[in-house]
Amino acid sequence: MKLFVSGRKTVFETLAKYITASDQTIWFHCASLGEFEQGLPIMEAVKKELPNYKIVVSFFSPSGYEIKKKTAVADVVVYLPLDTIGNAKNFVRAVHPSLAVFVKYEFWPNYLFELKRQDITTILVSGLFREGQVFFKGHGGLMRNALKSFDRIFVQDAVSEKLLKTINITNVTVSGDTRFDRVSHQIEQDNTLPFAEVFKNKSLCVVCGSTWPEDEAVLLEYMNLAPEEVKFIVAPHNIDHAKIEQFRKKLKPASVLFSEKEGQRLQEFSVLIIDTVGLLSKIYSYADIAYVGGAMGKTGLHNILEPATFGVPIVIGSHFENFPEAKRLQQLAGLYAVDSAAECTEILSKLATNKRFRLETGMIAGHFVNNNTGATKITLDYIRKQGL
Repeated sequence: MKLFVSGRKTVFETLAKYITASDQTIWFHCASLGEFEQGLPIMEAVKKELPNYKIVVSFFSPSGYEIKKKTAVADVVVYLPLDTIGNAKNFVRAVHPSLAVFVKYEFWPNYLFELKRQDITTILVSGLFREGQVFFKGHGGLMRNALKSFDRIFVQDAVSEKLLKTINITNVTVSGDTRFDRVSHQIEQDNTLPFAEVFKNKSLCVVCGSTWPEDEAVLLEYMNLAPEEVKFIVAPHNIDHAKIEQFRKKLKPASVLFSEKEGQRLQEFSVLIIDTVGLLSKIYSYADIAYVGGAMGKTGLHNILEPATFGVPIVIGSHFENFPEAKRLQQLAGLYAVDSAAECTEILSKLATNKRFRLETGMIAGHFVNNNTGATKITLDYIRKQGL
């Protein structure tokens, strides 16, 4: 809460310092880190296509701002001031964007009305709508009007398009999810991590990414039963050393922390715990099987597309109702959901021991990513037509 408040105090000062009246700008707004990653392929494409424009990125939450405040893709990164009429006028005046891009979930009425009033082209990208949202309820008039401020709404699926039609919003394009474009580029990068190569050696590797304590609780049974030739890399979502040590005490196989790897013979350990951030997308390239956290509890499923792009079979918890990509991949049999330690042990054992099943499941996951790229191109084609 302290960062939420203090971070907003210097917004207008920062904008005045880095944006002049003669600058041409494009403004991207993201709620948090996840939305930033979703918008990043479009930001990168716009920066390449329109190098004379300054890219302004705003965040609502501290978690996004604090991690991405120095991102190379943006010329200016700020918090979004709270959604008041005065703040909206002052912010839009200070940024004076030629184009405003909102990513996925953020709909701030005063900002949207001000952009409309100033006749600034405004789009939503990677939008995702569900029946229970306020737009589709009797008391949602204000938010429906805010939605109508968008010049174009790019949505992830046909369900969202159909829902928007029920409230007479038809300026909608089904573009898909830009995250597919984002992760598909990862496979083209140099994903080499020497420590992971040494640790994995010739073993079969299960990467458990973005795990929470409830995920680790269902994984423990299999981790303690797994044969010696199966190794685990665990990357907790929160780096809480006390909780990591509690988890290690319950582990029977020998474990080592990433922060303590120097001088260790990594190949002699069965579990490597990643107590740092920023490595997971590359670590997935070493996975034979991936468990993606967040869906055993109610924290929200993390990114299944990162391992999928490497053609890795995926296991998750059972609470993924609001994640259409997980539903679709499950229907294709590239992903399996579990509800207990017993179910988790059963599917991980099958994937580990049945090579054909493992490779076929992984191939489905890889094809799923390849077949769903293209959202960035669709969005960029629209931006090109705006005459910027």
